[in-house]
Amino acid sequence: MEFSSLAVLSGLPLQDPHNAVGVPIYATAAYGFADLEDGAHKFATNQGYTYARIQNPTVAALEARLTALEGALGAVCLASGQAASFASLLALVRSGDEIVASPGLFGGTVGLLNQVFGLMGVRVHFVAPEVAAVQAALSEKTRAVFVEVLGNPSLELPDLQGLAELCEAHRVALVVDNTFGAVGALARPLEHGAHVVVHSLTKWASGHGSILGGAVLSRETTLWQHYPQFTSPDAQGKIPWEQFGARCFLERVRQLGLSLGGMVLSPFNAYLLFQGLETVALRIERASQTALMLARWLESQPQVAWVRYPGLPTDPAHPRATQYLRGGYGSILTFGIRGGLEGASRFLANLKIIQAPNVGDARTLAVHPWTTTHSRIPEAARRAAGVGPETIRLSVGLESPQDLQQMLLEALAGVEQVGHED
Repeated sequence: MEFSSLAVLSGLPLQDPHNAVGVPIYATAAYGFADLEDGAHKFATNQGYTYARIQNPTVAALEARLTALEGALGAVCLASGQAASFASLLALVRSGDEIVASPGLFGGTVGLLNQVFGLMGVRVHFVAPEVAAVQAALSEKTRAVFVEVLGNPSLELPDLQGLAELCEAHRVALVVDNTFGAVGALARPLEHGAHVVVHSLTKWASGHGSILGGAVLSRETTLWQHYPQFTSPDAQGKIPWEQFGARCFLERVRQLGLSLGGMVLSPFNAYLLFQGLETVALRIERASQTALMLARWLESQPQVAWVRYPGLPTDPAHPRATQYLRGGYGSILTFGIRGGLEGASRFLANLKIIQAPNVGDARTLAVHPWTTTHSRIPEAARRAAGVGPETIRLSVGLESPQDLQQMLLEALAGVEQVGHED
């Protein structure tokens, strides 16, 4: 089926005692067993339902839908996108290992890598998400290369296929944060060789900025045979690769992130996310069209120093965007206001668009990354991530394009045309 069909049909229960059209919310903490053998089997194999911290039928339906939309082997849903990033890497590294990551990541991810994995004895190397730079940073201790499908907010687009081939050759997992890929509606990194994708479902999957959620997905691969945590006996004396095959990675994510870490997605949130996915293709198509129109228009405004949007033929990411993106170029654009921090302040003071640190909402949202999403990382790291004092990130929603243009025009009118400040 095509994406739009999978979005409304996948994950639905084939059998329901009440013939419900849709997914029920299973608000329960535990599940009963028929007998001793039934309980023992379910705990030993993770098949069926035992305790809501590990499995839930509503969440399982969401995982099935995400698996279909991303073309994955399977999915594990967690409480947030940050939890998804944490659990995916936690399953791959141990103390003494190394991660290679793009410097243009979301500020929260940079903090996670530096402050949490650093405490765990895992070293992180931040290099440009290009094959040559990543190859130079790889070592025998590298266990993961972490990039975003579109940098947040730099909108740089890595060579996914080239990185995947490099990682495959060096037996290293390529992990792609595909949040800006709109749950597969815009990009499907697994098709280009990525081993793992993570999502903040809070964004386009939800579509209404009302709930948190995250997901980890992986594809069929033999890569896990080269990771000791999957080929050595576990606490029960079983070898995960022999027990689960390519699903051993997802089972480890479920064990560390959910069973032991407790980063559990509420069934109520899973229900809303399941519904939100039904319209994601329509929303991203409409928002992408509006974003392209606004990007073209902003380029002509004298108060705007620069515009980044993959749909612009002059944008550095455009050639790769035509290769890796489908159905549009996304609903995120960034631009710089002349006058640096002062110009950005004046612009936002006159902006009627909602200012909030979120993306993928039905409403258009604006944010100043320098003082919000990236404010807790050093200045050098902010600039390496494509963030300057003049930077505005716009997450385009579903409002009238003409109304949005008018709001931006009124805000730009309040900006004094002074020289661009670094």
